Amino acid sequence: MSVKGHLWTLGGYLRRQWQTVTPPPAREWGLQIEDPRMGAVRISGRLSERDEGGPLLLVVHGLGGSSESPYAVRAAASALAESFSCLRINLRGADRSGEDIYHAGLSADLHRAVTSPELARFQQIVVLGYSLGGHVALRFAVETTDPRVRAVVAVCSPLMLAPGARAIDGPSGWPYRRYLLANLLECYERVAARKPVPTPVAEVRRLRKIEHFDDLVVAPRHGFADAQDYYAQASVGPILERLSRPAMLVASETDPMIPPNAVRPSLDGRSPLEVKWVEEGGHLGFDPQLDLGIDGAKGLEGQVLAWMTRHL
Repeated sequence: MSVKGHLWTLGGYLRRQWQTVTPPPAREWGLQIEDPRMGAVRISGRLSERDEGGPLLLVVHGLGGSSESPYAVRAAASALAESFSCLRINLRGADRSGEDIYHAGLSADLHRAVTSPELARFQQIVVLGYSLGGHVALRFAVETTDPRVRAVVAVCSPLMLAPGARAIDGPSGWPYRRYLLANLLECYERVAARKPVPTPVAEVRRLRKIEHFDDLVVAPRHGFADAQDYYAQASVGPILERLSRPAMLVASETDPMIPPNAVRPSLDGRSPLEVKWVEEGGHLGFDPQLDLGIDGAKGLEGQVLAWMTRHL
């Protein structure tokens, strides 16, 4: 993997930490889901509403992230500036509430959010997902029949889960792996403090690979045989040809966490997914003046919102 990909990734992370964006005014949002295995599960988020209405942007965070992740806050601020309302959703347990454990194919949280009474007034909904959240968003785009959902964008997201896990678990993925596992462990410990869990916390603390976490936590919780079964069943790549609404993926040729082999094998010409490849960039790390050739807008969020506006 290109050294530049790591530099773009780490540089983007540091830039997001230093160049903080003031979160737009938002109120707490939440609802309850009845999960067939866990029972009542509550999900949360932050909802920013414009008085004059308009479309709603639903923002989905990445693995180990939350509605408070800097990229999610930046997306919300950009959305409000462009006359969108915005819901930054926490996938179940991402808010460290101990409610449950999410995974890359669990689109039920998005289905429930979109059909909730609080969002009923929005007749135009677009979805923006980052990394794992983009994969969840694409699965949702394939599955939903709600005509209000007009377009979906995924950023640095895999289409096949196994190659992404291998990249993160490989030798060059260790800084990302440590960061992700620390966040996943924090979420898991919160769940274990409240509810029965499939693997003792002490054993999960010793894990050093994402695949092992998926083997011992995600797979047994969600009914998969093991990590490889989870990757095979949950990956959106094999079902992309069923997309019936506009969807776009922004991907980097030098992403050290989601390499091209986690994306390209699914682009066989049968899928309507539009893909914008960035020659130089990392995982969620791009030039602040990124130009994807969309309506003259600049920067990732500006490009994405301009593309979405085309499809309203």
